[in-house]
Amino acid sequence: MRVIAGQYRGRVLKNPQGLQTRPTSDRLRETLFNVLAPRLNGARFLDLCAGTGAVGIEALSRGAAFVTFVDRVHKMCGLVEENLDLLGVPEELTEVVKSDAAEYLRRTGRNEGQEWRAGTEPWDVAYFDPPYSSDYLSVLKEFGAHTAALLREGGVLVVEHHHKNPLPETLGRLRRWRVLKQGDSALSFYEAA
Repeated sequence: MRVIAGQYRGRVLKNPQGLQTRPTSDRLRETLFNVLAPRLNGARFLDLCAGTGAVGIEALSRGAAFVTFVDRVHKMCGLVEENLDLLGVPEELTEVVKSDAAEYLRRTGRNEGQEWRAGTEPWDVAYFDPPYSSDYLSVLKEFGAHTAALLREGGVLVVEHHHKNPLPETLGRLRRWRVLKQGDSALSFYEAA
């Protein structure tokens, strides 16, 4: 797995050994970032169910200002940190959090209406890529319930899912505006209405 474009273009990332993961393919990442390109410069980016961190690292490479990586597996969080160190990414540009995705969003969503502290501001782009067999709805409900606390005005949520796994058209104030299919995978793009 490699970084496709930007500052870290062509750099190879470490992959997990013996863990059952499904990293986002280079081709699907390229499609994703072709759509997100106008939103990335200076953006705060959330890589939820980060795995190797390839998507968040690609966002950094293409101009994101800060990336939060969240994964519930300790070894995957360690792998994200190894990949960041391998590339020499400054620590102040990233945060790696070991947490269940829905619980992390629930805790962060509770900050809604309160003064933001460093690292807890809403994101410009959130990317959610769980195992395809996961319960997507618990996480999607958190985005719907806490949109203002999780996404900035004009922010976007992108969900990677199996193309046969239907996702809702609306999540609270979020409306799906685009679906891109590639092989067995699909990307659903949501934006605040």
